[in-house]
Amino acid sequence: MTQHASPPRDSTGKVPSADGAPAWRGLMARADVRTLSLLGVLAALIIIGGITKPDQFLDTRNLQLVLTQASVIGVVTVGMTFVIISGGIDLSVGAIVALASVWATTVATQDFGFGGILFTAVLVGVGCGLVNGMLIAYGGMVPFIATLAMLASARGLALQITDGKTQIVTVPSVLDLGERDAYVLGIPPLVMVFAVVTIIGWLILNRTTFGRRSVAVGGNAEAARLAGIDVRRQRLYLYLLSGLCCGIAAFLLIILSGSGQNTNGNLYELDAIAAAIIGGTLLTGGRGTIVGSVLGVLIFTTITNIFALNNLQSDVQQIAKGAIIVAAVLVQRRTASTT
Repeated sequence: MTQHASPPRDSTGKVPSADGAPAWRGLMARADVRTLSLLGVLAALIIIGGITKPDQFLDTRNLQLVLTQASVIGVVTVGMTFVIISGGIDLSVGAIVALASVWATTVATQDFGFGGILFTAVLVGVGCGLVNGMLIAYGGMVPFIATLAMLASARGLALQITDGKTQIVTVPSVLDLGERDAYVLGIPPLVMVFAVVTIIGWLILNRTTFGRRSVAVGGNAEAARLAGIDVRRQRLYLYLLSGLCCGIAAFLLIILSGSGQNTNGNLYELDAIAAAIIGGTLLTGGRGTIVGSVLGVLIFTTITNIFALNNLQSDVQQIAKGAIIVAAVLVQRRTASTT
């Protein structure tokens, strides 16, 4: 009697599906291609900057400036990526950054020193995220409307607190973090904070049940509910996370500018959404990467720096950003249609 070899089995004793492994390999291959493509675009921009303004663009201080500027919006983008992956949107991130920055730089808050400013910025950000999350998860409001209302309210409150004036920071321990003497091996403290937030965000998304639940909710909320996931609570946590990132970004912006203004965070929501999109995060939810979003931030920040060094008008810069966003969305649709 001829003996047939038994099919290979995994560690649980089950036979893996024939199409499961290729699907995962295809997904990883697409992710790798996307990341390599973004790295290629970033490398091309660096080459362009080096050719057009070699002495200025490639200067160490300019590169440090690019990374520092990317750090503030980058922290916001990490939180935004989680929200979009879950199928939501947060239009209020820029306004929350503004409100947190002015609330944390009032005279009364500065009396408590470094800890008071940091605690207030984070608390305001988390508080706004809590309101957004409650309205969306338990109030049944559409994320677009709820966060749009928060945008208007937070901007108005920030203007009321400052009365349209700039609030100067007088706490030396905060201001010192923006000085070159605080750099560690040539790396600004803000960049190190951004790196830590990025690493933590990547670990949460890719190595925890929280990350898997976020993807599941964005992919199919009803299926996630039937699988035992508390969808409403998950959405609440995601907006809390976004608010936390806004609070951290507000503190970084305070260090960078040495002040708090009601105009802080202007258009951050658009930059964060755009960076997440070109990084491969689907607006419909269910897919996204922290690495891609961070590369998107670096691409946009580098474009801004190159345009500034070449004295090109800001309107041309906005047109270029818009073209990049459209191209990224078209690539997403093409990729989705082939899967």
